Amino acid sequence: MTPSAASSGAGATGLDIPAVTVTPGGTASTSLTVRNDSDIVEAYTLEVVGDCAAWATVEPERVSLYPGTSETVTIRLAPPRSPHVRAGDVPLGVRVLPAEHPESVTVPETTVHIEEFHELRAEVLPRRRRGWLRGRYRLAVRNEGNRPARVNFTPEQAGEELGFGFTPAELSLEPGESAETRLRVRTGKPVWFGSPLVWPFTVRISDTTVAEEPGRVDTVVRPPLEAEFVQIPIFPKWLLAVLAALLALLLAWFTLVRPAVRSAAKEAADEVVRPRPTPAAGQEGQAPGTGSGEDTGAGTGARPGGQGTNSSPGTGGEGTGGDTGGAAGGGQQSSATIDVQTSGGQSKPGTYVVPEGKVFGVTDMVVANFQGDEGVMTITFGDRKVTTIALETFRNQDYHWVTPIKIPEKSTVTVQVNCAKPGTPATGRQAQRCHEVLNVSGVLSDLGR
Repeated sequence: MTPSAASSGAGATGLDIPAVTVTPGGTASTSLTVRNDSDIVEAYTLEVVGDCAAWATVEPERVSLYPGTSETVTIRLAPPRSPHVRAGDVPLGVRVLPAEHPESVTVPETTVHIEEFHELRAEVLPRRRRGWLRGRYRLAVRNEGNRPARVNFTPEQAGEELGFGFTPAELSLEPGESAETRLRVRTGKPVWFGSPLVWPFTVRISDTTVAEEPGRVDTVVRPPLEAEFVQIPIFPKWLLAVLAALLALLLAWFTLVRPAVRSAAKEAADEVVRPRPTPAAGQEGQAPGTGSGEDTGAGTGARPGGQGTNSSPGTGGEGTGGDTGGAAGGGQQSSATIDVQTSGGQSKPGTYVVPEGKVFGVTDMVVANFQGDEGVMTITFGDRKVTTIALETFRNQDYHWVTPIKIPEKSTVTVQVNCAKPGTPATGRQAQRCHEVLNVSGVLSDLGR
């Protein structure tokens, strides 16, 4: 578009520039005719002034005219596509400055109509959320157009599993302004077990602007923003495996282990209460089962059947053995007691030695920690370790065997006590030393029987 205007009078006066319309990002042009009505040769410098000066030029910028002649110059307009170039009418002026008569400067003006354009930049952050029932997102929007905009949001989902909420539900943005709205996504019911569920959804953004014409409103719908909500189960997969393993253990306990334990406990109880046969009275004036006399011995090798003390040098404990009566099969029912005392932080053993020519078949064992000491007790029959017990876990504990544990001659019943801290007996005063007692009982029989 290249309209023209003529001027008349002294210098360059009465200049007119036709109005022009331009779209941001595009180009347009108009023209100005400069006429020299003076009686001398005059040179004119032309310069665009006003709001359009940043993106308008004059070609050529300088003309030289003889008296009574004229020349048309072109004004080119190239506004950038930017929110800083607001839509509407903008004044355009061109200053015409004569070289010989600068006092005769003139500034012809016109109006440039800048057309509007709509452009929104939006994104959803983050694109993917994980949660049990709900997720939170941010919608960042910037108005890159050159007119104010009212931005609205519309969620879309393939099904009806998700609920949506926007805060605020509408944004009013000036050109170049940015703002955010919060989006809340919620599911209707939880997922208890299994794999995560992925719910994709979109958000459509509409840009509503009031047009120049009265009563007309333009609405531009932008491409939708895509996002998804990943609903994770309340209980993860590994928890199912743990629960299944625990259930299997419980079933195994009730079907296998528990009946065996109850059966063993019942047999042990029956063995304890079962009357033991005693030999007939073999000597005049003595009751059956009492024996014909007492054999007392001291030192290593004290024979169960008498009352005595058995101790090994440096063992830190003592063992006593005694008969409780004759036993069927040629053996004698016997017991031995080992008493161990040691200071805190030290370790000491206590032993009982099976006499030469004898075999000790142990059927019962009782352990006493009456002070509540802390530490570790290890019990060994010969070269066989029977058990290791933490002292703080018991005060009195007994063990029973249906089949006797046989200890050969000259082998020992050993109690190793590691005293960590002496306990407090019933007196209420902490003991100075750890004090543990072990009693073993069974049948002491001769070798070869």
